[in-house]
Amino acid sequence: MKAYIESGKAVVGIEFGSTRIKAVLIGEDFAPIAQGAYDWENRLENGVWTYHMEDVWTGLQTAYANLKADVKKLYGANLTSFAALGVSAMMHGYLAFDKNDQLLVPFRTWRNTMTGPAAEELTKLFGFNIPQRWSIAHLHQAILNKEAHVPSIAFITTLAGLVHWKLTGRRVLGVGDASGMFPIDSTTGTYHAGMLDQYDAHIASCGFPWKIRDILPAVLSAGEDAGTLTAEGALLLDPTGETKPGALLAPPEGDAGTGMAATNSVAPRTGNVSAGTSVFAMVVLEKSLSKVYPEIDMVTTPTGMPVAMVHCNNCTSDINAWADMYAGFAQAAGLSIDKGRIYETLFTSAMQGDKDCGGIVNVNYLSGEPVTGLNEGRPMLVRMPDAHLQFPNLARALVYGAIVTLKIGMDLLADEKVQIDSLLGHGGFFKTPGTAQKLLAGALNTPVSVMETAGEGGPWGMALLAAFRAQKKENECLEDFLSEHVFANTVATSLSPDAADTEGFAAYEALFRKALSAEEAAVSEMD
Repeated sequence: MKAYIESGKAVVGIEFGSTRIKAVLIGEDFAPIAQGAYDWENRLENGVWTYHMEDVWTGLQTAYANLKADVKKLYGANLTSFAALGVSAMMHGYLAFDKNDQLLVPFRTWRNTMTGPAAEELTKLFGFNIPQRWSIAHLHQAILNKEAHVPSIAFITTLAGLVHWKLTGRRVLGVGDASGMFPIDSTTGTYHAGMLDQYDAHIASCGFPWKIRDILPAVLSAGEDAGTLTAEGALLLDPTGETKPGALLAPPEGDAGTGMAATNSVAPRTGNVSAGTSVFAMVVLEKSLSKVYPEIDMVTTPTGMPVAMVHCNNCTSDINAWADMYAGFAQAAGLSIDKGRIYETLFTSAMQGDKDCGGIVNVNYLSGEPVTGLNEGRPMLVRMPDAHLQFPNLARALVYGAIVTLKIGMDLLADEKVQIDSLLGHGGFFKTPGTAQKLLAGALNTPVSVMETAGEGGPWGMALLAAFRAQKKENECLEDFLSEHVFANTVATSLSPDAADTEGFAAYEALFRKALSAEEAAVSEMD
């Protein structure tokens, strides 16, 4: 392995997740062979969820430095070059730059729910759902707000697009990430030309010196040339100067696209559920939906195929908060319990709880949740007077609370008779074997599979897209590359829904829906 790494044949994938920036190195068989990470958190500043730019670059460099250290520790090898590199990140949001490449306003992340008027106006204009998270919604809301920076915009991009730009000098995006900025026409593989024209006409009276086409990144499909690591980019990645320039770069992608790659869910009738800080389900469609649904985003695979996306802003953050509370209790009691053991105990105990959580409901909304029409969140635990307040029931309510909003959105796809041959789960939510997977299968009333690589998630998926960039044969498609080379021998564990779980979750969901009026009141009154 040392010779393989030092020959520069390995591939790197880096993903900027909500709470962790992670770098993964994969070997000849596409399996991860080393990793590095950097923990970070979004900040709520002046009512805006954001990350500081210095944290972006510190996180990139630290995650990569830790990857190099892991390679040295495991194999005694010096990681100074690699065949290919891919960068992915949380989709959507708003990063606007002027002609001097200066950031005009602080980064506005996907978590913000302050673009409601813009999203509603654009959805009506295009006849196409424009979620609040999308970059075009953020841009248009800035226009509606008459923000002073808008006339100075020269370029807008996503977080993955920003990092890729600084590593390569190329202002491009993978089509999957681009589909979270502006609607994509799957027949052309780029932004919808008619909607671009509509938008320019819609804002013509504003007299801005730019057209929408001029300020969006160019769109690339998986496997296409997205540039190489420049000398400046190599030094940005590795300030020690040890890493050499020249590696091939894959088109930068969003976390939805890397999730699809990591679960081999890029063909029609396949789907995946990515569950971490947020949770979203991606289903590759055979045909368009019959109408526009505000709860469903229409995005694409990394090759531009249409995908129905049910995205929920809140998933594991509230579970993390409860885990911290349990850790504090253990410490106060003089006990030393590893945080991983706390999570394992919580998820395994959830399996022992009443199927309907015994009258306990957890509304896990740390931030707003567009699927249920809430612009802000107030995490809230509610129980009936005769509830069975026992730890397994509370644990199950926390897990159910993390997925119930997803179920509300997925019901719309079921009504559309969307066919799903396979649904794969990945992300930290599925780390405890057989627990969250079983409960999700019951909630959605559909089999859920988890691969051995389920915990690898986005950075591994991005590394696979980078490997495809480096190894793609003429006329080879991503679907064949993944199925024939990466996942040919992969073992997946599938769990079918248990009727009692499905019935119990339905009862929980009914009570949860009733609790949403209380959540609304909490948002309104508790500020």
